[in-house]
Amino acid sequence: MALKEEGLKWDLLQAKVRAAEQADPPQPPPDISEGSYAEREAHYTARAIVNALREANFTITQLKAPVVVEELITPSLPVNVKLDTLLGEYQPVLKMLRKIGGPIPGIDRLIKRLEREIEKAIKPLLEGGADLAGIDITKQTGGLQSTGYAYIGSDPDSQGSFDVNDESGQRDFTTIKLLDEDARKIL
Repeated sequence: MALKEEGLKWDLLQAKVRAAEQADPPQPPPDISEGSYAEREAHYTARAIVNALREANFTITQLKAPVVVEELITPSLPVNVKLDTLLGEYQPVLKMLRKIGGPIPGIDRLIKRLEREIEKAIKPLLEGGADLAGIDITKQTGGLQSTGYAYIGSDPDSQGSFDVNDESGQRDFTTIKLLDEDARKIL
């Protein structure tokens, strides 16, 4: 079986050949054929390196990933309504009556009393007096734009539950491992 001329094992064998050539004084090139001592040593050294990589945790120091929210649905929300809005077209009428009724005795008191009664009737509607329909938009139909976070593993539930702005946070909240299939590719 011929040696595969690529990968970590091959690089280790080539390092032995180069080291022999560059030694002072130069050494004869080692036997790197299949089954030779150098080939077996490179084989086991490569496996030892891969095993060490599999056991090691590596820290990701930067990750840039767009987050796309596809749909946003909210319940109906209570809305506060201003008094002037609820008085509607009657607000200017009441103001005008007060203005023109000024010279008439008692009209000002009558208008103020009428305003207080109207206010009393509509006051319960000022806070939460209307409903804003829930939002139901998607990125396709409503042009939804949003921010968020990406994660691999368990969901942290909120951006507030993790901070990766310093080395401690990066160490605590990021991990990467060399998977078996990828390890086989570099052997």
